[in-house]
Amino acid sequence: MKITGSNQKVRKRYDKKIFALLIALTLCTGLIACQGEAPKQSTASKTDEENTAENNTLPSQSSEGSWAVYWYLCGSDLETNGGFASADLQEMLSVSLPENVSVVIQTGGSRAWQNELMDPSKLQRWLYNKDGLTLVDEQELASMGEAETLRSFLDFANTNYPADKVAVTFWNHGGGSVSGAAFDELYENDSLDLNEMYTAFNSVWPENIKAPSLELVGFDTCLMATIDVASVFQGFAKYFVGSQELEPGNGWLYSGWLSRLAEDPSIDGRELGIAICNSYYAGCEEVGTQDQTTLSLTDLSKLTGLLDAYEAFGSEAFALAAEDPGFFADFGRAAVSTENYGGNTREQGYTNMLDLGHLARQTSWMLPSAQAVLDALEECIVYKVAGPYRSEATGLSCYYSFNADLDDLNGYAAIGTGEAFKQLYSYGIKGELLEGGDEYMASLEIESLTKTLSLKDKDWQSTPLELREDGTAYLTLGPEASDVLSSISFYLYYADEANDLFCLMGRDNDIVADWENGIFYDNFRGVWGAIDGHTVYMELSYEGDDYNLYWVPILLNGEEYNLHTAYDFTTESWSILGATQGIDENGMASKDMRLLLPGDKITTIIKGIPNDEEGEFKSYSYEELVVTENTSFGEAPLPDGSYTMIFGMYDHLGNYAASSPIMFDCIDGEIYTSVDER
Repeated sequence: MKITGSNQKVRKRYDKKIFALLIALTLCTGLIACQGEAPKQSTASKTDEENTAENNTLPSQSSEGSWAVYWYLCGSDLETNGGFASADLQEMLSVSLPENVSVVIQTGGSRAWQNELMDPSKLQRWLYNKDGLTLVDEQELASMGEAETLRSFLDFANTNYPADKVAVTFWNHGGGSVSGAAFDELYENDSLDLNEMYTAFNSVWPENIKAPSLELVGFDTCLMATIDVASVFQGFAKYFVGSQELEPGNGWLYSGWLSRLAEDPSIDGRELGIAICNSYYAGCEEVGTQDQTTLSLTDLSKLTGLLDAYEAFGSEAFALAAEDPGFFADFGRAAVSTENYGGNTREQGYTNMLDLGHLARQTSWMLPSAQAVLDALEECIVYKVAGPYRSEATGLSCYYSFNADLDDLNGYAAIGTGEAFKQLYSYGIKGELLEGGDEYMASLEIESLTKTLSLKDKDWQSTPLELREDGTAYLTLGPEASDVLSSISFYLYYADEANDLFCLMGRDNDIVADWENGIFYDNFRGVWGAIDGHTVYMELSYEGDDYNLYWVPILLNGEEYNLHTAYDFTTESWSILGATQGIDENGMASKDMRLLLPGDKITTIIKGIPNDEEGEFKSYSYEELVVTENTSFGEAPLPDGSYTMIFGMYDHLGNYAASSPIMFDCIDGEIYTSVDER
């Protein structure tokens, strides 16, 4: 676990004194225009010479090699609660720009700004160039999650501050392909979906795949490096930068990549994208948030090859599903073992985002077209960075429905790229195709669809567990298990007699699976996850070949967080990666990955039901701990007491069946097991 003295930067790299000093320095030299002195806007009907004469903040439009960054800065709760946007503005202000580089910024979407410049009651537009920071325009408040708000800003920036090379960047939360980005907390976290982004960009720079207008589009947000997002911007930009995973609170390092641009304005979008990736990862390493970091640079001029390969991949999957009733179970097991992002469990919420390349590798044994996907990814992902616990990241994510939610699926069907995977998931989840499905089947020369299998077809609820002579419990389902189940794991329960609670301790996958014969063996060793020796509720969030990832619900200084932990099979060691606040009902993922600091107060959470009640498990505060320099996560022997284990079975629809329980007692480190015969 990393606890460093610089962790205040993780809560955001913002210091009010430094920000005020930077502002004071520019005010002393007359480089910040007061609100009432904002220069007049130029209009599209005037000549370049008239615009320049009337508005002296305009960069020279004839200067060779000029660069402009149009920054859509939706502050949201990140700014209100932590000053995260102000921190990145502070980083920007630390960079002196040359004459031919400018940054045009729109601020809004936040209840409060943690600096003395921005007004949360208005949409404000700012210019940062060689002369400093200037307020150049104000608009009535509107949702930054609306297409028209984005379009208006892009049109304003493009009309008044054009350049030879332009990058458009978004700053905010992100939610992946379905939920989009730029969640405005003043408008119930309304966000821009991909269709809205396309509409706004297309109205300013008509789509042109052969000759896109922009050098780069980038997202300083979570989860937006997806094939669907890349497809939207293919006709607008040459390069695309985004993160597959949640971004930690420190986000992009603006003083890093903007300095690279200031030092050499002759660079193109590729070189700028590489600078964004490298400085971001270096900034994460500086504060210790690099373990799950991802950022990638996509060459959109080569995306067509990937889109074609992805469609062929989906079509092959659809054709196989049409004839094999066990396809969705096989595909589901591959998805479960594929690196996924943002949390995809019932407690964390679902982003339904997983790595495209890793999914291709995991399914190549049954889908030969997967290799073309991997080859195409290698062509178009020109650069990427990834932390040690995101080693499977190949640069772009894709959609997979972990929770079989129909609203989410319909959202994906409305915005996702291609046709094949939309029809595949509709068939697998709803049992029917989307509009145009008959024509799609005909194009593949498929005449009929086989019925998919699910747990609803099997009477496996309360299937009895058996015991071997050595005390190992095992579940026998038979060969049909591989055609039905997408995963199997176990749940551990504890009888807390002192508090009169029956407690759920969490879920793990320490099971030896014989899928060919459908027999599953308990490999439990009598230990469980613990913080400083105190056992906790924990749940598996990713099961990989090299490491497993888990989350642990806690109260951190009184606020609800999920603590992320990892078990590394190569080193046989545990790590605490940080804490996040999960995904809200709008699909917005928390950007504030936070490290633990000495002195932080942790309250562990348990899930329990009073012994004399029935119903769902509820959360209870359990033990209070204080973080120290030596705080760590690891395995601890189960305390003496009575425990229950149940094998849990899941299909691709999220249906669940539970085995009969086994009971065991822990006494002085020894386990005594019995099977419930009831």
